[in-house]
Amino acid sequence: MSKSEIIKELKKRSPKLSQSDLETVLDIFSKTVENALKDKRRVELRGFGSLFVKKLKEKYSARNPKTGEIIYVPEKNKVRFKPSKKLLNLINK
Repeated sequence: MSKSEIIKELKKRSPKLSQSDLETVLDIFSKTVENALKDKRRVELRGFGSLFVKKLKEKYSARNPKTGEIIYVPEKNKVRFKPSKKLLNLINK
């Protein structure tokens, strides 16, 4: 789903709010999540799941699968998502 599709769905469910208000709310929500993840804090949405930052260790002897050349992979942070039990049950019905 794209951002515009989410805004259209929100507009259907709450027609009293204007589209610009809904865009502002969605932008504020996404910026808040971005800032929390940047500060390495966990974002938990009950009934949906949680987003968190996981530090991946550096790899000294990784291989490029195309050429077989040994390359160095530096340490980096990745965003991970862990779905809630409710969401997993809904998807796996």
